[in-house]
Parts: sequence; structure tokens; C-alpha cells
Amino acid sequence: MALTDVAIRKATVTGKVQRHADGGGLYLEVSPAGGKWWRFKYRYAGKEKRLSLGTYPDTGLADARRKHGEARKLLAAGIDPGERRKAEKLATQERNANTFGAIAAELLAQRAKKLAPGSAERERRLLETDLAALGNVAIADVTAPALLRALRKVEQRGAVETAHRARMLASQIFRYAIATGRADRNPAVDLLGALQQPEKTHFASLTEPSDVAPLLRALWGYQGSPVVNAALKLAPLLFVRPGELRRARWADIDLDAGEWRYTASKTGTPHIVPLASQAVDILRDLHPLTGRGEYVFPGVRGRDRSMSENTVNAAMRRMGFDGDTMTGHGFRAMARTILDEVLGFRPDFIEHQLAHAVRDPNGRAYNRTAHLPERRKMMQAWADYLDTLRAGSNVIPIKQKTSHNVAG
Repeated sequence: MALTDVAIRKATVTGKVQRHADGGGLYLEVSPAGGKWWRFKYRYAGKEKRLSLGTYPDTGLADARRKHGEARKLLAAGIDPGERRKAEKLATQERNANTFGAIAAELLAQRAKKLAPGSAERERRLLETDLAALGNVAIADVTAPALLRALRKVEQRGAVETAHRARMLASQIFRYAIATGRADRNPAVDLLGALQQPEKTHFASLTEPSDVAPLLRALWGYQGSPVVNAALKLAPLLFVRPGELRRARWADIDLDAGEWRYTASKTGTPHIVPLASQAVDILRDLHPLTGRGEYVFPGVRGRDRSMSENTVNAAMRRMGFDGDTMTGHGFRAMARTILDEVLGFRPDFIEHQLAHAVRDPNGRAYNRTAHLPERRKMMQAWADYLDTLRAGSNVIPIKQKTSHNVAG
């Protein structure tokens, strides 16, 4: 007698395995613990075999009969349904192992043993965010146009240099796939010249975390004037334009609220810099020295004038960081790159904090309080991250000179 849904639900649990036939070799097996499995008993090449068709109630009676019918058709065609399932499972495993994401994970695991932790994390973020659309695609099916579509999205958020880094990482992944016999060509090569080029600038910057760490230790260890020492510490924390930092006024700073409000020099618009707790501490320590005057960083020629234009750069030169390695303006590129690529903050939050002209979908400029709570969290996270870099035990020497653009 064929099974019914009512009979299945009422099937009793005993101390032995119970089998309830539905016909044609299909039966429901009830374990002593109460589990219910659909099975198909059949013979192939003279041998009795069993094929699992799912568990009840996830697989209902109608689904079990449908799967049973498909298996019987394979048998009628001379195909063992059990062996067909094994072959399909193996093919699926091979496909999953040959996706862009799986091969990338293999490569990154190898590279992580050689790269600095910050660099390895940056590559992981590129893979999981900017190249995520390709993750489940078979590597042999990733075309140049598909890769370009992913990179265009990075360009559209203004992260042109990140788009180039993502293309280079994709190229390394394809080369690895070719070397391991899972791809025949590298479509990333076809995109040379297809991306926007970063704007050139004379502002040098360090954007690799392993290079930033020794720079921070040098800034905090500066042995000159305490006023210059404070400016050197605040430059990476606040990443404002150098002229805005040296002309900062105490009247614009609210240490209790943790805010610095002023008019941005390039855009002429009001701007707010949320002050992380570390920045507040530095300013509180400096206040007894310069707080009676107008400027936070007065010049050596008198309190009625701000610090000279070249003071911060000159101090860095004395510490061994030449103009091809780092400038006061370079702290902006450093923050922009690491906040985006390492810490993963939204590009519009970063652009607002850089006091760049950011517009809403209707073309209107955002006001100075846009995303202020999020920017406050970002600035504290940035300060905490810099503390982590500075406290690192391994001093990694700066070996390369890199220029990055943050216009304005």
C-alpha cells in the first residue's frame, strides 16, 4: 500500500529501525531516535544498492516520489543513480575549488606568510569588497569586461588608486591560476590603460601601514620644541591641510565637546573636525604653553603670528624623512588610503572629513554637519589605529618612495 502524509506523520518510533514501503523500491526509514529518511532500494549490475533521497519533513512525500522517478529513469537508461550523484558532487567540488574567490584565497594564504599584517589585510579587503562580485565565478569564466565592471565601481567612488591596486591583485590571482593549471589566460592584462589614471602630485606620502609605523614613532619621539612636537603628533591624527593646522586658533577649539570648527581654506566653507580623545589630550597638554595667545601653534617670532609654513616639513627632514618620502600634506593621502582600504570606512565619510566638496545625488553640497556622528567614530577609530601602529614591536625601515594624490 502506498504511503500517505497522514501515515508518515503517525509513523511510530520503536526500538528498531522501521521501514515503510511506498512502492517501486521507495521507502521511508524511521530510526529508533525518530529520524525519518527517504531511501530508494534498487539493483544495478547484479548488486543491491540504496540511494538517499532526503529527510522528512524537509523532503515531503511528493518530492520524494519525484526524486524516485528521476532515479528510476536513470536506471532505465542504464545509468547507476548513485554513481551519477557521486560524479555530480565531485564536479561541484571541482567547480567550487576553481572559482575566482577560492583561488584568490589560496594565493592570499601563501602571500600572508611573507607580507606585513597590514598589507595582507589590505589585499583581503580588496578581495572581499572591490572584487567580491567575481568571488563565485569560475576563474575560466571571468572576462575582461566583467573585471572592468567591478573596477569601474571602485573608480566611481573616487578611489582611483584602489582600482589600480585591485586590478594588479586580480592579475596576480590569474597568474597563479595559470601556474596551477586552472586558467589559460589573464584578462587583467587586457585592462592596461582602461582605468582612469591617478592625478600626479608633488605631495609625497606614506600609505603602507608598515611604513607609517616607524614614521609615527619618529614623530612622537621628536626632541625639539614642545609646540612643534604637538603639531607633529596632531598632523596625522587630524589630517587637515597644513596651513589650516598651523593657523589653528584656540577660539575655534572646544576641548570639552571634542570639536574644532573653522572655515576650510580651499573651499571657503565651514568645517568640523571631531577630535579623538588622543587629540584632546595633546591639546590639553599644549594649552598651558600657548593657550593665552590666539594661535595654537604660535611662531618663534611672536605669539601674534602662527607657526611658519615649513616648520613641520623641516622637522621631518631633521628626523630623516625627505621631501620624496613624506610631507605635511601627505598625511591627508595617508589617512584617505588607509581609512578606505584597511579600516573600510565609507569614502564619502572620508571625503567629508578631508573638507572636499562632496555633493548629494541632487548636486547640492552637503553641510558641515553631514555624517558627523559617523565621522566622530571614524576619527576615534583612526586615532586608535595609529596608536596600534605606533606601539608595534617591529620597526620596519622605509625602503620605497611613493606619491599619492589627495587634491587640496
